[in-house]
Amino acid sequence: MAQLSSQGSNAIIYLTYAFLLFTGIFLAWKFTNKTQFLSSNGTQRGIPLALNFIASAMGCGIITSYGQIANISGLHGLLVYTISGAIPIVGFAWVGPIIRKKCPDGFILTEWVRHRFGIVTALYLSFFTCLTMFLFMVGELSAIRQAIETLTGLNALGAVIVECVVTSIYTSIGGFRVSFITDNFQGASVLILIIICAAGMGSYIHIDTSLIGPSGLLKANKLGWQLIYILLVAIITNDCFMAGFWLRTFASKTDKDLFIGTSIAAFVTFAICTLVGVTGFIAVWTGDLTVGDENGSNAFFILLSHMPRWIVAFVIIFVICLSTCTFDSLQSAMVSSISNDVFRNKLPMIYTRGLVVLVMVPIVVLAVKVADSILQIYLIADLVSAAIIPSLFLGLSDSWFWYITGFDVMTGGLGALVAVFVFGTVYYGNAQDGGRLLLIWNGIYDPEDWGAFGAFVVAPFGGLIITFASVLVRAGLFYIISKLTGKPFTVFDRPEPPTQIIKDTDVEEISYGSTQSDDDKKVLLP
Repeated sequence: MAQLSSQGSNAIIYLTYAFLLFTGIFLAWKFTNKTQFLSSNGTQRGIPLALNFIASAMGCGIITSYGQIANISGLHGLLVYTISGAIPIVGFAWVGPIIRKKCPDGFILTEWVRHRFGIVTALYLSFFTCLTMFLFMVGELSAIRQAIETLTGLNALGAVIVECVVTSIYTSIGGFRVSFITDNFQGASVLILIIICAAGMGSYIHIDTSLIGPSGLLKANKLGWQLIYILLVAIITNDCFMAGFWLRTFASKTDKDLFIGTSIAAFVTFAICTLVGVTGFIAVWTGDLTVGDENGSNAFFILLSHMPRWIVAFVIIFVICLSTCTFDSLQSAMVSSISNDVFRNKLPMIYTRGLVVLVMVPIVVLAVKVADSILQIYLIADLVSAAIIPSLFLGLSDSWFWYITGFDVMTGGLGALVAVFVFGTVYYGNAQDGGRLLLIWNGIYDPEDWGAFGAFVVAPFGGLIITFASVLVRAGLFYIISKLTGKPFTVFDRPEPPTQIIKDTDVEEISYGSTQSDDDKKVLLP
């Protein structure tokens, strides 16, 4: 690779981090106030929202993961991945207004869950939400470590630690507000990076057209068809765990702004991830890689080796910006979740800021010592979300599923994970491989191994079946108790709709069936 000298690489890396630190502190000092440290509800228009959703959807990991899937499954697999990643973003424009209407004072999904299912279920969801963001933060640090080491040949431990320090400093000062602003910068940075790299590859990369046909990378394949289901289920459900998306959903000024922002973000995310991913098969057509090469995740960097050093330097800068802005979004989202779900936003600000620093220690340790497969980290989080989210979202329907309780939801989600283990044990013939399936140990890229496909079928549908089974078991127990005690059987009774108390045209309080004076006007809430 056309690497820079170690002195030049270090200068570029740490001057970039210094610039990001200065910029973050300045933005925190200029724009942040205590009321917007955790959220900025109802403040943002469509274009800033679009840039933020773009930034939240793409970290440094896109450079390796999309190239890898293109190298293995060609154009078919790549398009499945990019479309599956884009569609769920628009989903927030559909689900977001429903959640905001049911829980106008919230700013993350767990707040609605608290209102609908109770505190225990909210803490259950909060745990898995924080676990998901924890894994994504580990994955992001692993991705930037791999990128820097590949681009420079240096040990990237120092850069990883510096990135955590930089984001911790300005995020602890500015919170969500500064993360939102830096994401606008990141969204623009991604576009510039793509333009420069596309121009560079068009000028310096030479494709051997005789390799295109024999590679088979433009043909449909069995793995590509499998991934249509796996990735769509995985990404749709996993995005619901990303508190950063919910913070930005609640930050939209109107539902129209939310639709504009998510629509633009979905299209741009699809285009950018596709352009990044095509390096996986372009590297095959240049003769640098073979189909399914173990170095397929490095296709982008391998092609970069054919370009001048100034482009390499440019890529280092923007890869660091990309990773830093994504990391601070995850960081602020995790702190907002912990503060809201555990401490009910009553924790003094100094301790809330301390949480920003505290969560960094285990993340850095895992990113440096443990995390070797970025994609596997994401897949573990995807499987957990596929098991938990479907039964949880049944609670959005007051017309059909009012009788589902938090107990049923938790039973369904945790039972789905057990069902995946049972499926894996039966499919592979032993409990050890059944346990490994929970970690997607064998990945998703072997078209002859249907284990991962089966896991992503069992997780959502098994979770729904177990949820309804829990309802029936609970109903049976309460029916027996009602017969023995003479108490009424109320499991399937529709709860009384909440009423809104209005005096002199001003809303004063929300009443759930309490008796009010005749002068009060009661209006049924939707």
